[in-house]
Amino acid sequence: MLDIKWIRNNREEVQTVADRKGIAISISQLVEVDDARRRLQQDIEELRQERNQTIQEINLSIYSSEEKDVEQKKLHMKEINQRIASLETEQRAVQAEYADLMQVVPNIVSPDTPIGKSDQDNVEVRRVGEPPGFGFEIKDHVKLGELHQMINIPRGVKTAGSRNYYLTGAGAALHRAVQQLALDLLMARGFTLLEVPLMVRKEALFNTGFFPLGEEQTYRIDGGDKYLVGTSEVPLISFYDNEIVDVSKPIRLAAASTCFRSEVGSAGKDVHGLYRVHQFSKVEQVIICEDSIEASERMLQEITQNAEDLLQQLELPYRVMAVCTGDMSQKTYKQFDIETWMPSRQAYGETHSSSNLLDFQARRSNIRYRDAHGKLRFCHTLNNTAVASPRILIPLLETHQEEDGSIRIPEALRKYMNGMKKLQL
Repeated sequence: MLDIKWIRNNREEVQTVADRKGIAISISQLVEVDDARRRLQQDIEELRQERNQTIQEINLSIYSSEEKDVEQKKLHMKEINQRIASLETEQRAVQAEYADLMQVVPNIVSPDTPIGKSDQDNVEVRRVGEPPGFGFEIKDHVKLGELHQMINIPRGVKTAGSRNYYLTGAGAALHRAVQQLALDLLMARGFTLLEVPLMVRKEALFNTGFFPLGEEQTYRIDGGDKYLVGTSEVPLISFYDNEIVDVSKPIRLAAASTCFRSEVGSAGKDVHGLYRVHQFSKVEQVIICEDSIEASERMLQEITQNAEDLLQQLELPYRVMAVCTGDMSQKTYKQFDIETWMPSRQAYGETHSSSNLLDFQARRSNIRYRDAHGKLRFCHTLNNTAVASPRILIPLLETHQEEDGSIRIPEALRKYMNGMKKLQL
């Protein structure tokens, strides 16, 4: 959420960003509502001052004026109270409209963010590794999972409905292994591991920028103000809600958690296999740092490199994409997606995402620090998917398959798989 003063001074820029991000908001309307809010507050304050003056006059007049004059002043004070009450009712309505509009104001975007309408307009930054060539007819991850009794989608659907699955045996073991590899990598690089709540209050989702625009993607728990998180980014950021923190060194946090997304609006999209499911697990990295674009840019490069290093350890070819304005969320200032080669699709598929949010989340969450002069400032926050599973199993199984149907296990994962080098039929 941007500061209203900044928005007023840069309304054309904010409107342009909103239009490019596809966010339906009129910044002119927001400014008009803010003007009305300010006028109402001024009118109420003036009436309160008039009321206080009238009270003083009544107190002085009780013993020195006729009863008729005192009653007139009391009647006038009653009229003032009625006008104040009426204006306060109007003020509450205007304040609610102002708050709703402020909740959908987008973050600004970096000067080097590509302008575009969808992921088709994202720009490739670099490509690492070459897609493998196969001298045989390859199998997709679903077929490989069935052959090795690792993936059971029909039983997942039977138990929980569409876009659900079971991982069994080596599938479940690989699912755990890639997460532990990611956690070990992050902890070796100074990240603090947290076990986080998976159910959060609505306020936490507003504060982190997932509500109101992403509310339809979130599962609500009936009977209370609780929601299932779609990423541990929410509880990781919320850990420091309403606190003054020390960012003399960036705060690096990580969590492995189950995540839930309703996938509203994705009917018929990526329905095959494990690419788009309702429940998955993710290792998330979050950084909270000083209010400096230069510093947070360095942190963005750091967390992106962490994810790249993991993919290199998994021996998977990938490319890094600069995400365009139309493919960005409301809260994002700058974003990279990492797409990993998926042989059965003969295409790269998104597996990771890195975002710099500047102080967008920190303003909403009221996370501040004291600068070198003792002044309170809002922090910058960043996040990245170190690994998400079972999606990562798609390229992992398909890329490392062999002609006889066996699957080679990358060396980096073997210690988490009891030394197993290959999954044999």
